[in-house]
Amino acid sequence: MLAYILRRLLLIIPTLFGILLINFIIIQAAPGGPVEQMIAKLEGFDAAAGGATGRISGGGSEVAASSSSYRGAQGLDPELIKDIEKLYGFDKSAPERFWIMISNYLQLDFGESFFRDAKVTDLIMEKMPVSISLGLWSTLIMYLVSIPLGVAKAVRHGSAFDVWTSTAIVVGYAVPAFLFAILLIVVFAGGSYLDWFPLRGLTSNNFDELSTWGKIVDYFHHLALPITALVIGNFATLTLLTKNSFLDEINKQYVVTARAKGLSERGVLYGHVFRNAMLLIIAGFPAAFIGIFFTGSLLIEVIFSLDGLGLLSFEAAMNRDYPVVFGTLFIFTLLGLVVKLIGDLTYTLVDPRIDFASREA
Repeated sequence: MLAYILRRLLLIIPTLFGILLINFIIIQAAPGGPVEQMIAKLEGFDAAAGGATGRISGGGSEVAASSSSYRGAQGLDPELIKDIEKLYGFDKSAPERFWIMISNYLQLDFGESFFRDAKVTDLIMEKMPVSISLGLWSTLIMYLVSIPLGVAKAVRHGSAFDVWTSTAIVVGYAVPAFLFAILLIVVFAGGSYLDWFPLRGLTSNNFDELSTWGKIVDYFHHLALPITALVIGNFATLTLLTKNSFLDEINKQYVVTARAKGLSERGVLYGHVFRNAMLLIIAGFPAAFIGIFFTGSLLIEVIFSLDGLGLLSFEAAMNRDYPVVFGTLFIFTLLGLVVKLIGDLTYTLVDPRIDFASREA
C-alpha cells in the first residue's frame, strides 16, 4: 500500500503540469488580457466591452499613433505599450512566461495579483474561511442526511415513506440552489415575512466582542441559510445514488445466502450490504466536495454577500488576473488530487478486500 501511495503522489506532479499547461495555452488564446485591460482603462473604456480604438491627448497634443496589435492601442505611445507589457511580464514569450510560472510554483511563490495589489496567497487565505465554512459544513450535512435517507428508502422501497420522500427529492433536484437561496431570503431574512437570519457576511460586526459560545452561535447563525440552500440543492443526487446502490446490493445472491444463514436484517444490511454499496458513494465524494468547496457556492456567495474563493476565481477570470487564476487553479487542482487519493484509500477502510497495490501489479 505504501508503494501505491508513493506512486499516486508522484503522479500528481505530471498531472498538475499538464493541467496548468492546457489552461495556459487556452488563456493565451483568449482576448482581453491584462495588457488590453490596462489599455482600455487608459483610453477610458471598459475592457469588458471588447476594448476600443481611439486617441488620447497629452499636454494638449495628440500622442503619436502606434502600430501595436492590441485593440484600442492605436493612439498610444509604443514605449508606453512596452512598459505595460513589461509590467505584466508580457515582454517575454509565452513559453518563457510558462517556465517562470512553473519555477515560481515549485518554490510556492504564486506571485501578486495584477489588479488587487496583494499576493495571491494572501488573497486565498483571506477568502478561505468562507469557502471552508460553506464547503465543509454543507458536504458534511449533505452526507449525514443523504446516506441514512437513501438507506431508509432502499429498505422501504415502494412504501408511502419512499413515495413522499421521492417527491421531496424531485423538488430539490428540479429547483436550483440559488432559487432556494432567494426563497430563504424572502421568507427568513427580512425579505417579506420573517427576519430571523442575517443577510450578509460570515460573522457580525461585533464578533470579536462576543464570548466563545456567542461567537459559535453567531457563526452558525450567519451560515444557516447559505448552507441550507446548498444542501437542499445538492442532496437529491446523493440520496438517489445511495438508494440505488443499496437496492442493487440487496438483490444479490450473497444477501440471500446471509439471510438463509439466520442473520438479522440489520446484520445483513450493515454487515454485508453497507460496505459494498458505499463504494460507489465514496467514489463520488472527491468530486462532490471539490465542486461545493470551490465552484458550487459561487452564486450562494453572491446572493448572501459572502466573499469566498468561488467569487475570487470568477472575478479573476473576468478581469484576466492571471496570477490569481493560475494560483487558485494550482491549489484547487492539488487539493482535488489529494482528496481523490484519500477517497481511494477510504475504499480499503470500507472494504479491506480491496488492494490497489496488487491490482496495479
